[in-house]
Amino acid sequence: MSELPEYSLDRVFDAPRELVWRAWTDPELLHRWYGPNVETIIHQFDLKPGGSWLNEMKMGDNAYFSKMVFQEVSQPEKLVWHHYSSTDADWNITANPMMADWPRILLTTVIFEDMGDKTNVRLTQVPIDATDAEIACFAAAMAGMDSGWGAGYAIMDELFMALQAKNT
Repeated sequence: MSELPEYSLDRVFDAPRELVWRAWTDPELLHRWYGPNVETIIHQFDLKPGGSWLNEMKMGDNAYFSKMVFQEVSQPEKLVWHHYSSTDADWNITANPMMADWPRILLTTVIFEDMGDKTNVRLTQVPIDATDAEIACFAAAMAGMDSGWGAGYAIMDELFMALQAKNT
């Protein structure tokens, strides 16, 4: 496969860019929306190029670990990270236990566009260093990815309403 599939999602939030940026970069806010309907535990969040975000999602007695390594941090415009989709509890990269052919690494880019009192967020993800099977798996799953991100974004909407109400 020569052309890599790219997942892209644009979403306008009814919140200023600084607040939307904070929701993505403040672990106290991030854990509240990232991984909707599960308990998200952020073990480390070092927001700088080369810094790691170590994330655990607990679903009942099961835990799912992932590691993100920041490539670019341009406050408040852009975040870029390598998303290691699955790790063991010691943060070693592993195959995804739920989808064996899921790409081990996704290049994730989040761009925050200032629209006054609103913010457009453009999220893109592209598999990197992926096998043909991983690329095909990612391409097949892209159609369903909006629902997962959308559920988290719906929580963000509520979070922004609550935070902005506190400040008025």
